[in-house]
Amino acid sequence: MASEEELFANIDALLEEEPQLPPPAERARLREAAGITQARLATALKSTVQTVKNYENGRSEPKSPRLEAYQRLLKGWAAKYPAHAAPAAPAPAVAPQPEVPQTFTHVPTVEQDEAEPDIGVAVKPVPERPARPAARPATSSRRPAAKKAAKPAVDPRFPHGPLAVLDGDGSAYAAGGVVLDCPATTVPELVEWTLRESGLGAAKLNRYGKDSDPLIVLTAAAAVKLGLPERLEGHEQRRSLRLPEDHPVVKQVAKAKWQLTQRGFGPWARIYRKAQGRDRQCVQLAILSWDALDERSWPGVADMEPADIARVLGVYAQRVITPRGSTAVSGLELMTALRPPTKAVQDPATGNWVSGHNAGSLGTEPMDPAPPEATPEHPVVVNSGWTGGFLNEEAYQWVRDVDTLSDEECTLPWAVGLDLNTAFLAAAARLVVGLSAPDHFHAPKFNPKIPGSWLADLSHIELDPRLPSPFTPDGSRPTGPAWYQTHTLAYAQELGYDVHPIEAYLRRETGAYLDPWHDRLKNAYVDTLADMGVTRDLSDTEFLAAMEHHKEKDPGLAAVLSAIKATVKGGVGKLRERPQGKHYKEGETWPALSRPTWRPDIRAAVISKARVNMHRKLRNMADMTGLYPLAVLSDCVVYPSPGTSPLDFLPYAASGKPQPGGFRLGPTPGLAKLEGVQQMLWAVDLMEKGLNPARHIKGGDAVLDEGE
Repeated sequence: MASEEELFANIDALLEEEPQLPPPAERARLREAAGITQARLATALKSTVQTVKNYENGRSEPKSPRLEAYQRLLKGWAAKYPAHAAPAAPAPAVAPQPEVPQTFTHVPTVEQDEAEPDIGVAVKPVPERPARPAARPATSSRRPAAKKAAKPAVDPRFPHGPLAVLDGDGSAYAAGGVVLDCPATTVPELVEWTLRESGLGAAKLNRYGKDSDPLIVLTAAAAVKLGLPERLEGHEQRRSLRLPEDHPVVKQVAKAKWQLTQRGFGPWARIYRKAQGRDRQCVQLAILSWDALDERSWPGVADMEPADIARVLGVYAQRVITPRGSTAVSGLELMTALRPPTKAVQDPATGNWVSGHNAGSLGTEPMDPAPPEATPEHPVVVNSGWTGGFLNEEAYQWVRDVDTLSDEECTLPWAVGLDLNTAFLAAAARLVVGLSAPDHFHAPKFNPKIPGSWLADLSHIELDPRLPSPFTPDGSRPTGPAWYQTHTLAYAQELGYDVHPIEAYLRRETGAYLDPWHDRLKNAYVDTLADMGVTRDLSDTEFLAAMEHHKEKDPGLAAVLSAIKATVKGGVGKLRERPQGKHYKEGETWPALSRPTWRPDIRAAVISKARVNMHRKLRNMADMTGLYPLAVLSDCVVYPSPGTSPLDFLPYAASGKPQPGGFRLGPTPGLAKLEGVQQMLWAVDLMEKGLNPARHIKGGDAVLDEGE
């Protein structure tokens, strides 16, 4: 039995507890019975309207001394306005939070029950803005989107969506046309407001992952108001620019006990504090006037009105991920968000929940590649003195030899380009890649189901010279032994040739790591095209007509579509990010090597499969129609044609349906659309001059080569 001292101690503890408030619904009833508005109550409590709303819907609770004042007011009202009616139904409880596994990888965003800051948030009507020029049709985020299915459930922790665009007048434009009032005048105040009052953020994409940190996009006027320079000028490349450590804003951040990542305060700045238990405290900033939104990936977005920028980025965040940097960075972050490296597991010895490996992920530690998979400057290559050659799995850059053109082909009046929709995304579907470290084998028997790098001699294989070789990026015939990814050798087998590898680096643990990444980006791409009127049920004629003008209907969604495509290419490119900066020396490590997602072998697998898929279609087209391409650049192929439409040469059955195996038109990744050939002709000219078109053509595939 408990002693008297223990009982008295327990009673004293109860007496010292914070005063209890009535349920949220009762708080609202008492205020309404007294005839007091939320705005008037907010003024009395020295708080904000949004904070009062939070009290009355159970999203947050006041802290001392506001707690005692609020309780005194509610007690007074309860005495004046008792509930005389029949017993009311129980007040709705606070919306239950999703169950969070106790794992070190999940550190959710700051909850709303923390101490209320002095700076608040209030929802206000969208201010009227001047009409935009006719040359740039308005795509306001304040209007409801057309042809939308049921909206996804709003996470009660993040009622205002994943991000907001802050303008110089303190208006923060969020999703759904909501405009928040942000009174912050310094960056630390902005961070505090974002975490405690804004209601911004996004739920995790995987049960073992973590919530997305809120994103605040700053216009030029907002940046200047917060003490930042309007432009970030310098002699280095934009990606390396950042504020100096002695800049007043950087000092403000440090003085407020906030930290910056190693990237510093640049166009994409992350400001955080170390997590306290489960509470994650981190805010992402993007500064528009510092070129945070690359024109190649986000065409025209930086020049839009703040509400329209919020709409464009909000759609991308909802369908892909809250932007974390360039589209390449976001593509890589999406891989990790969908395949978190760890999950909560129970320690059988103690029964405690601890962090453990999440099967199917790339884990938490970086992995050295096999020497032929690395780049020439990689420490694995330099330190070992490797001279055995490298994988050369790249996208096509091929122009057909004019000597192979027939007289009939030369007389055709048109050249028509077919561009495969997100070809590299289609290649990622059901792609089995290695998840463990490579093992070295001599004279192994080829197995097309094992991902890896194989040294083999394919120079004896002679194919039709009117088609590019499927084994090299420039389409030339191999001249001797070379390293190939599994899909390339498997295709040689498919063509009927024996494959006898000399050696190989193979991985024992495998999995379809990119499957959820592919699925999410594919849905985002198809859904965005559908919103622009390009749906799967269109006939080929209707599809071509819709694609001709789809970007004009909604420039905002057109920018989202461009960003999705850049996310695919950039994410694949980031898997083999090269060192940056003129001071780099061969053999040194560079920051990207510290990531588990630095996986050049996975990049090679995607590109190899995409190139093989392209050659298979080229071969099938030749078999069905007798047509041969003039050139292939990455995912675009040019055919001679009697007319200006692909309908003039694509194979169709007597029923009018497209023949399987060749190129087919449609909005789905892997299907084709009409593409102009001007860029292709420019690429041919560049290749004749010995230049790499992917590095010179705007919007080309340079990201696949080096990332961003």
